[in-house]
Formats: sequence, C-alpha cells, structure tokens
Amino acid sequence: MMISKATRFFRGALATLCCSLLLACGGPTEADRAVEEGILLIGNGSEPKGLDPHLVTGVPESQLLRALMEGLVAPDPVDDLAPAPAMAESWESNADFTVWTFTLREAKWTNGDPVTAGDFVYSWQRILSPALGAEYAEMLYVIRGAEDFHAGRTTDFGQVGVRAIDDRTLEVTLEGPTPHFLGMLMHTSFLPVNPRAVEEHGGMTDRQSGWSTLENYVSNGPFKLKAWVTNQVIEVERNPDYWDAATVQLNGIRFFPIDNVGTEEAMFRDGRLHLTNTVSPDKIPSFRQEMPDQLRIEPYLGSYFYRINTTRPPFDDVRVRRALALSIDKQLLVDRVTQGGQAPATGFTPSGIAGYPASTAVQYNPEEAKRLLAEAGYPDGRGFPSAEILINTSESHRKIAQALQAMWKEKLGIDVGIYNQEWKVYLDSQSQLDYDISRAGWIGDYVHPTSFLDIFTTGNGNNDTGWSNPAYDALIRRARVAPNEAERMQLLQQAEAMLLGDMPIIPIYWYTRVYLKDPRVQGWEPKLLDNHPFKYVSLRAG
Repeated sequence: MMISKATRFFRGALATLCCSLLLACGGPTEADRAVEEGILLIGNGSEPKGLDPHLVTGVPESQLLRALMEGLVAPDPVDDLAPAPAMAESWESNADFTVWTFTLREAKWTNGDPVTAGDFVYSWQRILSPALGAEYAEMLYVIRGAEDFHAGRTTDFGQVGVRAIDDRTLEVTLEGPTPHFLGMLMHTSFLPVNPRAVEEHGGMTDRQSGWSTLENYVSNGPFKLKAWVTNQVIEVERNPDYWDAATVQLNGIRFFPIDNVGTEEAMFRDGRLHLTNTVSPDKIPSFRQEMPDQLRIEPYLGSYFYRINTTRPPFDDVRVRRALALSIDKQLLVDRVTQGGQAPATGFTPSGIAGYPASTAVQYNPEEAKRLLAEAGYPDGRGFPSAEILINTSESHRKIAQALQAMWKEKLGIDVGIYNQEWKVYLDSQSQLDYDISRAGWIGDYVHPTSFLDIFTTGNGNNDTGWSNPAYDALIRRARVAPNEAERMQLLQQAEAMLLGDMPIIPIYWYTRVYLKDPRVQGWEPKLLDNHPFKYVSLRAG
C-alpha cells in the first residue's frame, strides 16, 4: 500500500518525538536494546574499500574480515604473540622453522563447501598472481618461490613452496628460517577464499569479481554477512555452521562507518554505540575527568607518519625531505595536539619489539633543517613551490596537519595547504602517487620489524612513495633468509637506517590506542595489534 508524503512526514515526526520523550524519561537506548539482543554496535572508521581479503589494506577492512573469515591460525583473545588454532587444529615445523605442516579441522564455508588444504593453495596462488595486482602480495614472499612467481619470472605455481598433501594437510616451505611465521599467518593476506565462489564470479585474477558483494559473499568465520548499506552500516550475524559456533556469544555485530569523530562521540554518549573507533584529541582531558571507566588508552604497535612523493620536485631532493622531518617538534605535537600518550617517533619501526631497539635517527633539529633547505635552494623558504598535505577525512588528521603546517611556516618559512579525501579516493591517490605529502599510518600486521620495513621495498603495493633503493631491497632479502634471528635483526636495523637516511617518509609518533568502550562489553582485552577475535566478545546486561 502506498503511503502519502504527508502521512510519512507525520509518522516520522511522531516517531522522533516519541524517541525523544523516551530518552528524556531515561528509557532504553539503542545500545541498551542491542545488549539484550546480543548485538555489538561498533564505530569502524571509514566505509571499507571492500571485503576481498586479497584486495584490501586498511584497518576498517581488516576488522570486518576478523568477524567473517578465518585463516590457519587466529588471534588469541589476550596475547598477540600466541596464535590460536583456527582452520588448522594443529601444526608443526622442522628444526630450523623452514618447513611448516598444518593439519586442518573439518570446517565449512557458508555455501556448504568443506574448507580444504587446496583452498589455501588456490588462495595463495590468487594473491600472488601478477594479474590480480594485490597490494599485499609481498607479504607472502617468505614462501619459497613466491617472489619469482609474483614477479612473473616463473608461471608454474608448482614451484612455489605450498602444497596440499591431502584435503586436511597443508605443507609450506619457506625461503629461510622464520620462527615468526605463525604470527604472519594471522594477517588478512593469508586468509583463504572460496574457490567456487571466486570462479563463478569472474575468476581468480578479476579485481572486479562479484563474489565479495552482499549477495554472493562466502565466508568461513564465526559470523556471516547479513546487510551492507553503503556509508551507513555493515551487519554480520552469527554463523551457525562455524566449527566453533558454541564459543560465539554475540548474535551479531553492526559496523558503522563514521568519518567524523564528533559524530561518533555523540553516538556513544547518546547510547548508539558500544565501542568507538577513536576519540578527538581535544576531548581526551574531559573524558579522563567525566568518563574514566569508558576512556581506554592502550599500547598499540603502530607508526603515524607522512609519506612523501619522491617523484615530484622539490620532494625528489633528499635535503628537502630531511628538512621537513627535522623541523617537526614531535614532543610538542603529542603533548598539545594528540594528547593520548603517544611517543614522538625517532624512527619508523615502533619501540616494544623484543630484540629490536627502536631507531633514534630522526630528532628535532630546526637549525639543521633550515640549513638543508637553504642548501637545496630555498633559503628561509624563498622560492619554495606550492605544496599540499593529503589527509583522509578526519578531524584528528586535520589538526595534526595544521600543527605541522604551522611548524613548517615558523621554522622553514614555507607554506603548505591541506586537502582531504574520502577513504577510498585517498587510498587511490596514494597508490597513483597523486599527492605531494600524504598522511599515513601503519599498524603492525604481526609483532616483528619486517612488518614495517618490508613495505618500502621496490614495487611493494604499500610503498606509495615512488622511492626505490636496490641496496635496501637487498638487505630485506638477506633478512628474509637469515640463518638466525640475531643476524636478521642486525640486517633490518641497517635497512631502517638506510630508509631514514633517504627519508621518503616522515615519522611523527608511535601510536597508542585511544577509544571509548561501554563497560558492558566483555572479552575486549588490550591488544598490541588491536586484533580482537569477535567470537570471544560478549555483552553483559545490567
């Protein structure tokens, strides 16, 4: 039956009035009702670029994939250094950690297909196929022959060190000793996809494949895709066919893509969210006072930094890049702007990784910065061309950019603009080198310096700076096959020193995780990588 516009308006106004009266009288909020229904409401930052695990790179996407997909191992609910059994019920390695054998459990995809070792072979061939253009393909270079296959030096995937011995046994042979391989396997790039679904909707190397849409999505995790309304909400519901369904306590999760931090904070205060993605830095002091049991500030293994497009003048001059980096008072920035306990970054790889001392190469030195800029031909900023900082839409990123804008004006005499783009467009601009300076962040994919340093090798899909140094590439390759961890760490320190010498990036601060959490959310423990396995999360009423 059709409803007139006048009737719809009246009903909508009446509903709004009723809701307002209910809230004014202390009635249940949306978050209260969701607790009763077992539905977690979570702010998830930006609208995700997609849900294909081989074609996404961001945190908003990875959080969704942790609910929908499961790899050989999964994050432990408390310890990021302790991978938990997932599709693999057990595993073993040889003495030098170069050959790993995984025994798969009996599990199903949401289309009814069994999850097999062959699915992992197919999936890893897919992400390594050059035609797919996966930004994270280099993550799999630890596997023997993976780099040659991805580079097109061989077209025979049988030469790559992954094989299905039978449906439930997967053997992986690596380029060199890799004791941290289990930690790497928790990353989305190692997730399986359902071969039948992919082949029915475009095939292995089709980047526009329709298998990862709402109508066709096939997953194997604790939840399955229920609804996806672009820029409004993505909803998942409990997967009854998940192998460990008895452990799952939530009935569903609603992920809200909210770019505006003020809007997100208002939703939390109004009882429409259980978890926020972030907190506005200037609100942190008031939250400490007013909501100490809901404000969370936790360790987080990540680097906030700026990428520099080294292919564009004047940023193709290392002296200009170093001048920009050395003129930033990062201690002032974290004290006055970010205010969340972040540490000024003196290198790229964050502190806190056992056996790897953080670099101290990038210190605040405005006099040296002025000297370098003058040497490059821009004394006191005279003649410096117009330039802009690219940020993705976020008030927090804008405030940081404005602080750096002011520092560069004061210390170097140069003017830079700021412009923002929506998340997907921003990612495309970075990958196409369509920027001067770009805000960036990198959260460890696993607890090891290679998770940070590998991304700046030549041609890496996450490099996005135009910078290339064959000597750096050689050090990363040597580290990959190093006979022991001590030698690997030494090689990686040399590589980072080279990276910071050439300065295609500007380290700014090392992260903390700052967000708001409803005390009724249980099983959400502080995690160094912020990888929370949703099957252990619950909501406590009352």
